[in-house]
Parts: sequence; structure tokens; C-alpha cells
Amino acid sequence: MLKINKEEALNYHSQNPPGKIEVVPTKPVSTQIDLALAYSPGVAEPCKEIAKNPEDVYKYTAKGNLVAVISNGTAVLGLGNIGPAASKPVMEGKGVLFKKFAGIDCFDIEIDANDPDEFIRVVKALEPTFGGINLEDIKAPECFRIETALREQMNIPLMHDDQHGTAIISSAALLNALEVVGKKIDQIQLVVSGAGAAAISCLRLYLELGLKRENVVVFDKDGVINEQRTDLAPLQLQFATHRPVTSLAEAMEGADVFLGLSAANVLPAELLLRMAKDPIVFALANPDPEIAYEVAMATREDLIMATGRSDHPNQVNNVLGFPYIFRGALDVRATEINEAMKLAAVHALAELAKEPVPDIVNKAYGDNTLAFGRAYLIPKPLDPRLITTVSPAVAKAAMESGVAKHPINDWTAYEDELRSRLGVNQKLMNRITSRARSAPKRVVFPEADNYKILKAAQIVCDEGIAQPILLGNREKIEQIARQNNLDLDDCQIIDILKEDQKRDEYAELLFRKRQRKGMTLYEGKRLMRERNFFGAMMLDSGEADAYITGLTKDYGKSIVPSLQIIGVEDGVQRAAGMYIILHRKGPFFFSDTTVNIDPTAEQLVDIIGLTARAVRFFDTEPRIAVLSYSNFGSNQGPLPDKMRRATELAKRRFPDLILDGEMQANTALNRGLLREHYPFSELAEKGANTLIFPGLTSGNIAYKVLQEIGGAEVIGPVLMGMRKPVHILQLGASVRDIVNMTAIAVVDAQTYNQPL
Repeated sequence: MLKINKEEALNYHSQNPPGKIEVVPTKPVSTQIDLALAYSPGVAEPCKEIAKNPEDVYKYTAKGNLVAVISNGTAVLGLGNIGPAASKPVMEGKGVLFKKFAGIDCFDIEIDANDPDEFIRVVKALEPTFGGINLEDIKAPECFRIETALREQMNIPLMHDDQHGTAIISSAALLNALEVVGKKIDQIQLVVSGAGAAAISCLRLYLELGLKRENVVVFDKDGVINEQRTDLAPLQLQFATHRPVTSLAEAMEGADVFLGLSAANVLPAELLLRMAKDPIVFALANPDPEIAYEVAMATREDLIMATGRSDHPNQVNNVLGFPYIFRGALDVRATEINEAMKLAAVHALAELAKEPVPDIVNKAYGDNTLAFGRAYLIPKPLDPRLITTVSPAVAKAAMESGVAKHPINDWTAYEDELRSRLGVNQKLMNRITSRARSAPKRVVFPEADNYKILKAAQIVCDEGIAQPILLGNREKIEQIARQNNLDLDDCQIIDILKEDQKRDEYAELLFRKRQRKGMTLYEGKRLMRERNFFGAMMLDSGEADAYITGLTKDYGKSIVPSLQIIGVEDGVQRAAGMYIILHRKGPFFFSDTTVNIDPTAEQLVDIIGLTARAVRFFDTEPRIAVLSYSNFGSNQGPLPDKMRRATELAKRRFPDLILDGEMQANTALNRGLLREHYPFSELAEKGANTLIFPGLTSGNIAYKVLQEIGGAEVIGPVLMGMRKPVHILQLGASVRDIVNMTAIAVVDAQTYNQPL
């Protein structure tokens, strides 16, 4: 499991700006007329329209895409009643998930009110501001009363995710697990450990699916829930058993399903042996389940198991539900999230798991065996189909149940809108990282006497992304690790100055490679005392699978050892560099931005081919624009002529590519401009996502400007065309940059010698 120390977490949240969210204008506010339209006097016009017709608030404001994440901090994660201010980091985090997975904007609101009536009053008063309310981390039994009252009093979608999120996801998993083993929900015996908000909500939803109340036995920390108990809320007492059961062991006799929403290690392995044939165990306590996955699976071969953890199959993760449920509810302006909508989400998730898993998901998890069955009951969180499956199902249920005020008529257009809200960029690096975890590779880092490299090495090791090989002075590396509380126990450290035999061996190999290019054996031995040359030779000789350098030296100096030792792949004339630009409008790919200063038209054709292959590596179909200061012959000159020639040659060599040029950058990215003035272009329908620059100068300037002032995240550079996986970092790259590049290098190594 990933190790996060206190300092890391605090630094992450405190670095400027503090917190995890900010407000960004969606309209221009740079001129006097912009300000006059945004505020006074122009703002009066929409105000008057809304006063005449309150529904116009959805037309003229952001309300329709705005959810409040609200808590009083009385039941925060595993921290308990820590108060509203201390809960704020969690609520901000929930807002981040809403935005990341469903494109929903959020404000987190922490209310200093333990009294349910006061809490209800405050939340009710917020209704004019928000399109929906997500209640979070409110302790039981107050949470039941609060949600019930607010649902009755408010006319916008509202859900307590701690209750209903887990209920919805586990319901989908339960339906599919029962289908796999051939059992009916109205016939099963269910044992529950835990009687809090999540457990009670699960049971209530299971009843809607057909579970018989008399077939349920519930336990909390004080024992079995029965009518003799006087310390229970009414919602808990409705699941009191009439059976003469006094212990968990008695209840597990012949049980078909165990549901755990309680605490770690409360289910002894021997009790699994008492369960019926093909038992189903949902041990959902986090971070450690009621019984360890490995123990449970070793106890019974016929067991189906789900947990709340991502490192085991069948993760019951609320992120499969709440973003998409609210998305569908908001898009039809539902007045509530009712049972029909929850059940629609359950069935949508269950059915999606039965569909063939797309390659993009298989690649993300490094598992081509994903298919409906015991180890795949519900979809994976990175499945891009979730938003176009769950949200429409919820929206349709809202319409059919009569709570939708703005029904959808064109479902195809709606699905296109859902896709556009996210963009592939939201999950691009998530998929790459997941693929890397499926088969970690050995990555050598020559600059291991640097804190950033060591911190990144710990992260990729803890996350199972890579097996780091650190080159440097062991004493210095260990000193840096101690000073910064880094755990490098699982990282291999090599002090090359103490590896005399290996240096001599590598020097001989280098001499043979370069003896007709001016290299002497003496020079080879000297170079093998340099970590960049030693690391490159490790990769070349198969003692490492990938190589990352460049943090402390400029690009030109960093790439030389790799070019001399590794070289370019067969059939490639020269390497090239590409940056990934993650922007709210989607991912874009810039090439060549790091290697070729002034490539010829013929060399640009090679760069186009390498770039197209690399873009596909990131699960994106390239739409390539060859850039200039001219549009389709509108200007003459050496540069537009070169780019025009490169386009012609590339179309001949790669007839299947969507490619056009030469054109200006704004033309390539502006579909309206293309359609209006250049409808003949292959890019007119969707615009370009891949830009080929005429030389290093323009490409390098473009990505750096975007990185600094364009509001984009830049990943790279991705080095293309090398014989083995080599990647050169930006000078001064961040720890996050290094981790991202390591994941890319690992996946590069996984696909080495395989067609991309």
C-alpha cells in the first residue's frame, strides 16, 4: 500500500495556494466592457429575467452544474467527530472527485452545528445557490433524520453519499455475484457486521431489490440487533432479528452472504467454513477489511469476495456512483434523488460489468482477462463508459418517475455532451499509471543523489509502478533519505565507483560499439565513471528495463550517452521529443519540442510517424496538423514550403492518418474557423489534437508558454524512436513529473518490441 508520511500530506495541502480547489471565471474579464457585462450594469439584465422566471437561474448562472459538499464533521473518514473545520480537507477532496469524474463544480461547506434542526435549517437556506447537495461525514443516527427532513423540504437533488453511495455500488456487486453463483436475492441468508449509516442504507436498498427482512441478521459492536436492545435508533430496530441468534458464529451457519461495514479483522476465517456453498463476502471496512482478502480466498475456493481496496478484485468504490448520479440528476434538473434513480444506477452498473471490457480499460489495469465473473462483478473506476452509462440511466429514471423538470430528448447528443465535459485528459495518466502497476519494470535513475529523484523512487516503489535502481554514493543517498524520512528499503542502490569489475565490463562493450567513431578503451573506462553512461549501459545490456535522467543537466548533455550507447530503433533516422499538454479542452500532443533544431521536410515525415505512434500509445487517435505561419499556401517562403512538402510526403507514407497542413496553430485548433474557411480539410470535423512544429525553437517556446501561463499541465518530454525505453526529464522537473515519466517509461518497457 502507498506510504504517505505526515510531512508529505501537510506540504501537499499547504503549498501555495493552500487547499485543493479554486474558483476560475468562465467568461472573459479582461476589458472594461467585460467587467460591465459581468457585473454592473450588465448583470442587472439576467437578474431581472430570473426575478420574472425563477427557472431562468439555470440559464444565466452556474447553478445547474454546482453541487455543495456539506458536513458538520461529526463522522469524518476513520477520524470520528473532529469538527467542521478539520473536515474541510476531506470535503475539498470530495469536490475534486466530482470535478474529475463528472465535470461538476463544487463548493465545500462546513457547518458548525451538531444540532440536527439547526443543521437542517442552514442547509435548507442554501437551496437558491446550488443545483444539488451532497451530504458527507455526518454521524448516525442524526444523518438519517437530517437527510429525510431535507429531502422533504428541498426541491433539488440531495444525497448522503456515506449511506447511499456504498449501498448503490454494493447492490450492483451483489446482484452480479448472485447471478454468478445462481442464487436469488429473495432466498439468500444475509449476515451484516455494522449498523451505521452505510450498513442500514445497504439493507434498505437490498430490500428494494427483493431481499427478505426475515433473512437478515445484523451485528454492531454491542452484539446482535434484536428487539431486546434499547440503545438503537428506529431505522436500526427495523432490522432486529427474531431468530434466537446470540453470536456471529451462530449467524454464519448456512449464510449465503456476509456484508461487513464495521472494523478490521472482526470475521475469523473459520466462520467462512460455516457458510453455504459459493459464499459471498463483502468486507468493506477501510483501509483493512473485516477479513484479509488473502486469508479469505485461501480458506474457501468457492468464495466470491469484494473489499473497499483497489489492490484486490471487486473494489466497492463510491466513485463509481456519486459523480455520475449527480450528473444525471443535474442534467434533467431533478427535484430529488429518489429510489428509482438509485435503482437505475444499480442496474446500470451491474449491466455495464457484463459488457465486453474495452481495450482502453484492459490496458489501464494491465489485465486482458477482465470479464464478467467472480473477479469482475462491477466496472473499474477508470472505465470511461461510466459517465455515459450511469448518468443517462439516472436521468431517464428521474424523467420516468416524474421528478425531472428539464427532460432530455436527444440521448445521442446528451452522451456527446457527457464525453465533452470530461475529455480523455482527465484519465490519461491514471490509465498509464494503472498499466504500469500491472507489470512493474526496473528503471535506472543515474541522478540518485537528488532529493526529488529519491522521493519519486519511494513513490513509484510504494505504488508498485516500478522497481527503482538508484545510482550514486550509498552514504549520501541514505543521508538524504534519513533527513527527509524517505523509505528506500525496497530500492536497489548501486555505487558505481565501487563496481570496478562491472565498469570494466561496460567499458569494453562501449569501446566495441564506438571504436570506429573515435572511442578508445581508455576513454570508455573514463566514461564508465559517469553515472549517465553507466546507467545507459545497464539498459543496453538488459540489467535494467528503462532509463530516466535529465533532472540536473540540460537536455542536450543528458541525451548524448543514450544516443551513443542505446541509439535509435531500426528503420528510424532520428529520435524526436513530444510533450503531452493536458488542458480542459482535452489532451494535445506537441512534437518535436526537444531534439531536432531545424528538421528537413523528409525528417519531419519521420517525426510525424513517430508522433502518431506515440499518441496511439496514450490511447488516443491522432489528428495531426503540420504547422506554419501560412494556411494551405496563403504565404510563400522557405518555412511554409518545407511544411507543405512534409505534409505531402507524410500523406503518401501514412495514408491512413488524419493529417493536414500546412496551417496556422489557431486554425488547427479552431473547428469553427476550419469549417468556415477550410471545409475541405481532413481536420475540419474535429480539429487537431497533435501539432507538428517546424523546428525546435517554435515547439519549445509553445509548450513552455502554455505550461507557465496557459492553465495547462505539461507531461514530458516523451522521447520517441530510441531502441530501448529512454526518457529525458525537463531540467528541474518536479517529483510529480518524475513519477509520471517513470510510469510512461514502464509502460514503454512493457510494450518494448511490440507494436504500439
